[in-house]
Amino acid sequence: MRAGKAHSMVGGGGETSYATNSRLQEKAILETKPILEEVIGEICRRTLLPKSMVAADLGCSSGPNTLLVVSEVIKTVADQCKKAGRPPPDLQFFLNDLPTNDFNNIFRSLEWFEQKMDKKTFVPYYIAGLPGSFYGRLFPPRSVHFFHSSYCLMWLRQILEGLKSKTGTLLDEGNIYIGETSPPWVVNLYAQEFKNGFSNFLNFRHEELASGGQMVLTFLGSEEKNLSIGDERYIWGLLQDALHDMVSEGLVEREKLYCFKVPMYTPSMAEVKEVIQKGGLFDISRMQYFESNWDPFDDSCDDFVLDNLQSGANVAKCIRAVAEPLISSHFGEGILDELFSRYANNIARHLLKGKAKYHVLVFALKRKG
Repeated sequence: MRAGKAHSMVGGGGETSYATNSRLQEKAILETKPILEEVIGEICRRTLLPKSMVAADLGCSSGPNTLLVVSEVIKTVADQCKKAGRPPPDLQFFLNDLPTNDFNNIFRSLEWFEQKMDKKTFVPYYIAGLPGSFYGRLFPPRSVHFFHSSYCLMWLRQILEGLKSKTGTLLDEGNIYIGETSPPWVVNLYAQEFKNGFSNFLNFRHEELASGGQMVLTFLGSEEKNLSIGDERYIWGLLQDALHDMVSEGLVEREKLYCFKVPMYTPSMAEVKEVIQKGGLFDISRMQYFESNWDPFDDSCDDFVLDNLQSGANVAKCIRAVAEPLISSHFGEGILDELFSRYANNIARHLLKGKAKYHVLVFALKRKG
């Protein structure tokens, strides 16, 4: 299964939509704002910008976060040009995602966005949608000055071919992701698929970036050595437990569960760095990580979960907004409410062990040559 409809987030503005349940991703954008400002500032200062500057958000999805990135870039360009005493360029901003993304939801928000933007920025900007996979070519050579991508690159291009047996069934059965019982060769398959896809991504972006062009990439990762209670294996393992319970009760077909895999891999910092350095196309100007609570509405820094039931419900809604298309396309829509109700309870029990946190990687890359 290649990237397609199942990889898109839940569209619209309803209760289970990505637009309604994307505060986790919003917090990541705000957390990386200083890096974005630094990178855009350097592009404006060191690059002889033409009359037009081209920027793109890869994997933009839909909802308020999409235009949040656009507004931050516009404001930073305006500030830098004001400091330098130079007229701002025309800013062409492309919003990229798969063709099944809810682009209409974005376009309906543009009038509100224009009213919200401070007229004092004086940056002429133009926003366009660009459907297509960022694992392929998207732009003409050397035509883009800045790429941004947040919470996208951990998604793999496809279900791993190496997990298919000669009869077409999936191996490592019973595990929808890397599990405690997954053998090392399965982990290596996931890791290699990530490395291949990320390497292709870097190759295409290098071709598309203009001289002096840069990228800010943010995605979920894993700690180098320790398996924390916030690791992605638990996020998907708890969903897997709910599916197994429904199989035992005859609510889900066992065969369907055994041929379902989540096409995701959360790499370590070292794995990402290795791919970048092996490709030799980019310099790493910034490399860091931060932690983000599973519960997107928990902004505290302590290790105590105040209300594990509410936090469980919050996390389940967040994951449903991301995973529902994957699940409904495979199992059908009929199981969704029951599945995510059980999932919320599983998360609530897990959070009794302590506060679970995502490990988020951030890379700022500069084009070589």
